[in-house]
Amino acid sequence: MSRTVRTVRAAVSALAVTGLALGLGACSDVADKAADQVDKAVVENYEVTYEVTGTDLLSIDYHAGDGTAMQPKVESEKKPTAPWSKTVKLHGIMPPAVMPVSTKPADLVCKVVYQGKVIKEAKGEQAMAGGCVAVSPVFN
Repeated sequence: MSRTVRTVRAAVSALAVTGLALGLGACSDVADKAADQVDKAVVENYEVTYEVTGTDLLSIDYHAGDGTAMQPKVESEKKPTAPWSKTVKLHGIMPPAVMPVSTKPADLVCKVVYQGKVIKEAKGEQAMAGGCVAVSPVFN
């Protein structure tokens, strides 16, 4: 599943929650709370740390915080030294994502860490094929 599809899914989910809450009419408190939650999620900032281990890394692409939630700016590091880590500040519903590429994917591991906890991890071929893409933690 592509990064764009995951990002669109997160945005559509947020809008669906708001639409559902607003459609309840009789429960205006619920609608107000849901709208407040979505508004907060869209503007709230958060930090994550990306971690990558493995051998013979060719590159690491990651969402760096610039751009929009639907089209985050992707930065890239060529020939990084492992273990590699990078802490970035993201905003709103922007999904944290790190995508490593290695000629030896068998020992490749990528992680997304939020507040000291791993929120996404992938190993081997899975780490290289899809990377580590998590849902924005502002939804939790």
